[in-house]
Amino acid sequence: MIFHNPQGGPELACNECGCRWYDRQTNSCYECGTPVPQAEISDYLRVLRDFHVARGIVVNPPKA
Repeated sequence: MIFHNPQGGPELACNECGCRWYDRQTNSCYECGTPVPQAEISDYLRVLRDFHVARGIVVNPPKA
């Protein structure tokens, strides 16, 4: 599940328990252990990329 924090940024939450504690190493919820499907991770990354573009945020800019 994707929700937006008060600043408008997208965050990934567990569909089962609603927890926002997502373990990126195991692709599962810290709270209940439910695996996060790859499709949801891909959707989240797309929404996050769109948020960055809309806000003019450059992630890991190249070093000059």
